Amino acid sequence: IAALVAAGCSHLKFHYGAGQTTSASPTPAPTTRPAPTPKHISADDLKKLRWIEGTWRGTGVDQPPFFERYHFENPTTLFVEGLADEKVDKVTETSRFELKDGEFGNNENGSRSVATALDDNSITFDPVFKARNTFRFQKESPDSWKAILTWPATDKAPAGQRIYNMERWPPPKK
Repeated sequence: IAALVAAGCSHLKFHYGAGQTTSASPTPAPTTRPAPTPKHISADDLKKLRWIEGTWRGTGVDQPPFFERYHFENPTTLFVEGLADEKVDKVTETSRFELKDGEFGNNENGSRSVATALDDNSITFDPVFKARNTFRFQKESPDSWKAILTWPATDKAPAGQRIYNMERWPPPKK
């Protein structure tokens, strides 16, 4: 699984982008699969995702901690910031998930992913073009959630999965 992570790959681009291998060779072409069926979503539906708002510390196997902030800029746009470190005072990158014509998704560097499932505790995104991975944000508690990234097999690489544990930052006082 670690071979799926590109050295120095940014977290936001990794979450929402194509995912890359660590080898010097180009990323293998994805196998053909049917286009995802976007879930029709309204601004009211997006209220179910409000649990994701906040600043988070992410960890995973063979993964140094990273920090991200999620907040709704308006009822239809989720803004995500990659943060430099635990001080969470320096933004290193940004991403937006926007609701347009009933589809909630993001466009990053020419790739696009769209929400295909949404309920009170999770949202799942599937790749539309120039992206390989599916990703799911799964609420575990008010102060934790998991980002679950899944890649299909290609003719040069096996299917894979990576799970990031996201915990509210700084940790709530008890």
